[in-house]
Amino acid sequence: MDQPVQPWEYSLRKYLLLLATLVVTVAYAAGFNPPGGVWQNALGGRLAGDPIIRDTSYHRYLAFFYCNATAFAASLVVIVLILVLAIRHDKKGKDSRWVVVPLRLVMVLDLLSLMGAYGAGTCRDKISTVYSAVLVAIVFLYILVLKSKDCWDKNSDSGTGSGRGMPVSNGNTCSSSGSEMPIPNPDCGTGTIPAPILGSDPTVGEDKERPRHHKVHKKLKAEERLRKVLMLLATFAVSITYVAGLSTPGGFWDSTEGSHHPGDAVLKDNHGPRLTVFLLCNTTAFMASLLITILLIVDGKRLRKKKTGRSRMLYGCIVVALVGLVAAYIAGSCREIDTTAYVFSLVGAVLAMAHIILLYGIYASSRCSPVQQTGEVEQTVDNVSGRKALDKARSLVLLLATLAAAITYTAGLDPPGGLWQDNSNSHMAGDPILLTTNARRYKAFFYCNSIAFVASLVAIILVQTDILVRHHVLEAAMILDLFGLIGAYAAGSCRDVNTSIYAIALAGAVLVYVVIHIVFFTLDHEDKKDDDQANQLLEKRRKRLLLFAILAATITYQAGLTPPGGFLLQDDKLGHHAGDPVLLFNYPLRYKVFFYCNSVSFMLSISLTILLVNHNLYRPAIRSNALFVCTVVGLLCLMVAYAAGSTQHLKTSIYIFLLVGELP
Repeated sequence: MDQPVQPWEYSLRKYLLLLATLVVTVAYAAGFNPPGGVWQNALGGRLAGDPIIRDTSYHRYLAFFYCNATAFAASLVVIVLILVLAIRHDKKGKDSRWVVVPLRLVMVLDLLSLMGAYGAGTCRDKISTVYSAVLVAIVFLYILVLKSKDCWDKNSDSGTGSGRGMPVSNGNTCSSSGSEMPIPNPDCGTGTIPAPILGSDPTVGEDKERPRHHKVHKKLKAEERLRKVLMLLATFAVSITYVAGLSTPGGFWDSTEGSHHPGDAVLKDNHGPRLTVFLLCNTTAFMASLLITILLIVDGKRLRKKKTGRSRMLYGCIVVALVGLVAAYIAGSCREIDTTAYVFSLVGAVLAMAHIILLYGIYASSRCSPVQQTGEVEQTVDNVSGRKALDKARSLVLLLATLAAAITYTAGLDPPGGLWQDNSNSHMAGDPILLTTNARRYKAFFYCNSIAFVASLVAIILVQTDILVRHHVLEAAMILDLFGLIGAYAAGSCRDVNTSIYAIALAGAVLVYVVIHIVFFTLDHEDKKDDDQANQLLEKRRKRLLLFAILAATITYQAGLTPPGGFLLQDDKLGHHAGDPVLLFNYPLRYKVFFYCNSVSFMLSISLTILLVNHNLYRPAIRSNALFVCTVVGLLCLMVAYAAGSTQHLKTSIYIFLLVGELP
């Protein structure tokens, strides 16, 4: 008997749940911050805080509002249905088809509503409107043709089978007939490995069939991992491009001056072609990511077969989404041609380096003889176990890369220090304030942030290449990503050199502490051989610590670059400069508490991530509880930073501390 077939939605339930959660998040935020901004004053019979687009383009506002609300509600329904599906699947014998079919329909409705809201919120001129309409039509037609072809093929197969008088295969039969041991077929729809036939001699052909079983099983795991990677990549690409398209880099005008009107993009006046390129590339990445998600939902099983039109279409969408993200980032974050050229060369350099390392890995693997490979396997047990540990943490590594890509994409389009709201001799509206007040610091932030963004996209690609994992290329890309984040944080969150040095020194202090802690812990510690149970417990602790470090790094990076209270938009008579944090001048002590606690938590998270991806470092660090101490300190600093930055009143901060103290 074959193992029970798991629905595709159940095997990827975590990623579908993440997709629905992110759609809920972005739709919820977009409902409160509509495209075009809100009125800042109550003049001419309008209410302050009302959406500008409601007065300037009422029908477009209604289309955006209802599509966004539908996406929000549908995502909540998807979350409930996924939980119901998981519960019914755990109860054996329960039919889950009545959950799977509505789940697929609601998910498609969710994505189509998101597409409609994006089109209504971003189409502000003829070019973007026509381009978005063409892309939406292409997606609809492709899905319609795809499903029509499936129905036609199904009817043709049933007619052919009945005409021949032969039994029709259901497409899920993967075992062979006779006395041979059944071999799983990775192209079938089950994705499971059949059990051996009862009554057969298990020793007959066992040596020949076992490698084939192992090879096919490995292929099935690789295919499932690929679908997870694609789902996670598409999820984050959809979320960041949706928000970026509705908010638009540079912001919006809220008054009528010169040739612009309320709700128009600020960059339209001085950087019109750049804004158009950003919108087109961002829309391309958004639509390609949506198409990836829809293909995985409605056509997941048929995409397993390689070298087919559908699989090529899927890989083409991946390439288009990544290229669109990079192009939109460059167009939306740069204001000058030379900066654009530098970032393009940076992207090319990182991709060329990854390609060279890939070729070197292939060449090194081909030069190894079978005897050398056998010897390496026998004498490098620790390296093999290290690679297994890295393979187990692939999902967390992918989560780190996608989150880093999301926050760096957002930070590049909305840089620290804010944006100028008017034109003058030294700047133009929509330009970064920090670029005018401190060009060197802004460039340091921008290039470090760009390196982290590109390295994150490269890591997403490398996580699927086994040969690069074996040659530690993935680890190198992650380290480059993390150091890029450190440099961007130090340059973007501070306004003087000394504070930047202190922020970077925090990361070094954490690493030094962990090493000292490990050394003192292992002085009188006898090295004992671990059993499987201890190793499994160690891996579970590692995953929990790595998950906390990744999420904390994401939160603190954004908070450090855009501190609470915002930035000054212009110089004042008291000596305050545009681009500096407002909280720094209102309550200097409170800001310093927030900044240093947030910086400690960020640097701790980055240091923990660096340690947890190294097999030789995280094992003694976890056993000695050094990483546990760092995690507790990082969590406490995160709480203090929240209490100091979320309010400007001492009494409210004390209430927050008391609330935290009451928690178990």
